[in-house]
Amino acid sequence: MADKHTDVSAVEKIKEASRGLRGSLAPELAADTSHFEDAAAQLLKFHGVYQQDDRDTRRQRSDAGLEPDYAFMVRCKIPGGVLTADQYLVLDELAGRYGNGTLRVTTRQDNQFHGVVKGDLKRTIRALNDALVTTLGACGDVQRNVMSCPAPLPGGLRDQALAVARQISARLLPRTRAYHEIWLNGNQVAEGAPAPEPEPIYGERYLPRKFKTAIASPDDNCTDVYSNDLGFVVIPDGDSLAGFNVLVGGGLGMTHGKKVTYPRLADPLGFATPEDVVQVAEAVITVQRDYGDRRDRRHARLKYLLDDRGLDWFRAQVEQRLGRPLRPPAPVRISDVHDHLGWHDQGGGRSFYGLFVENGRIQDAEDAQLRTAVRRIVEVFRAGVHFTPQQNLLLTGIAEERRAALDAMLADHGVRPTGVISTVRRWSMACPALPTCGLALAEAERALPGVIDELEGELERLGLADVRLTVRMTGCPNGCARPYTADLAFVGRSADKYTIFVGGSVLGTRLATAYADLVPRRRLVAQVRPLLERYRAERLPGEGLGDFWCRIGVDELRNSAVAEPAP
Repeated sequence: MADKHTDVSAVEKIKEASRGLRGSLAPELAADTSHFEDAAAQLLKFHGVYQQDDRDTRRQRSDAGLEPDYAFMVRCKIPGGVLTADQYLVLDELAGRYGNGTLRVTTRQDNQFHGVVKGDLKRTIRALNDALVTTLGACGDVQRNVMSCPAPLPGGLRDQALAVARQISARLLPRTRAYHEIWLNGNQVAEGAPAPEPEPIYGERYLPRKFKTAIASPDDNCTDVYSNDLGFVVIPDGDSLAGFNVLVGGGLGMTHGKKVTYPRLADPLGFATPEDVVQVAEAVITVQRDYGDRRDRRHARLKYLLDDRGLDWFRAQVEQRLGRPLRPPAPVRISDVHDHLGWHDQGGGRSFYGLFVENGRIQDAEDAQLRTAVRRIVEVFRAGVHFTPQQNLLLTGIAEERRAALDAMLADHGVRPTGVISTVRRWSMACPALPTCGLALAEAERALPGVIDELEGELERLGLADVRLTVRMTGCPNGCARPYTADLAFVGRSADKYTIFVGGSVLGTRLATAYADLVPRRRLVAQVRPLLERYRAERLPGEGLGDFWCRIGVDELRNSAVAEPAP
């Protein structure tokens, strides 16, 4: 167990001295300033808030002797991504009143508000809690949003998985009263009665690093379960839920040039019944709490503890806390993944519609008023809104006879139906990156649509337009858009240059490999064109793009490829 008196990182010292995540947040929030000092900004994350500034204007403002143009990202914590109609309408209203007029669906089924100024933070968080939506624990070194398939398909297993996700989230929520004292004037709104301090699970230093959990099914890994610190794979018993296979040690963050950091897929740990799953989650997270690296934050995720100590050691620690051995995992494998776009039967005379949201940004533009369309649909149809792990949303509970009316409302606002969106675009994702993210080295959300435009042309030319492949872009190597499990990924390396990764899997069960480094954005498609041509010529029947590239091998692909010059 880590000794609290040994050298630890600066963030560890801030947490330990914070008095339950209070620090100087309250007086700094009340001060007439545009931003928080560094220590308080670290604690803000635990409350669901990131301090950012407009990086498009940073140099210009610095040259003019001005401070950065500070604004804040506020992230909601929404287990399984499920919102009622009324909750979504509150989010939409707040995006216009306090944010930059957009909602941002994340790859973890959250919503983010961008552009909130310091003076509006308290009003934003209070209004969210009034709608029973919290931001507590959406960021920081705690359990983040618990993911679960958002599709309300008939059968009940997904409903049971969502219930488990909510139970895990509630159990692993920080118990400090600081959140309610600072943002809600001491009132408890979204999470029940105040709990006594100190923290029964996290302790005074919380976790060494963030902790991510997801639930998936063998026939639908839409949550990318193997990329999480802790994963649960549904094991059905006919129409009933037998339990879950437990996975541990996934995580995608890395640092360029630091080989001791790397993406990793989770390993099977055992099996848990529905009654035991919350206790298993707590046991896993407390092992990480007690033994995770608190000296080096780059080495602090659970995946490094697994590799340092071994899976058998970790299982023994979990079993010791449970007071019983874990059963071996059931013999199942991931067989498919769905994006849930388009119309689907929900049962009981109801349907849901999966709406594509490019890179998760719900906004009104000149050619399509997406945000207005969604708001009107929710108001008129009283539709529930479920955020998906692919940054899209599901409009749920639509009466069968009203499908055509919803289609017409989307068309009236210029929103394209799912059927006309290319396969490569509907399976693409990007993180926000510039201008808001302080870690971004290159563009992502603003750049990927243009890259997809080029890829669409190439795939059409090669007769590959219907091939299902995942394409992801991130502005830095931390992996928020899950690039390292994609068929094809572009990871920001420096200003307007990227590392190209190839050979992941649509199913999320294999890591991609670095193929080319420091590729300018304008040459990304030219660089992969020879790989697409070889895939067309040599693929096996039914072989996916990532599967083919993995079979051939990156070294062979490099040796045989000659990139054409970009126009």
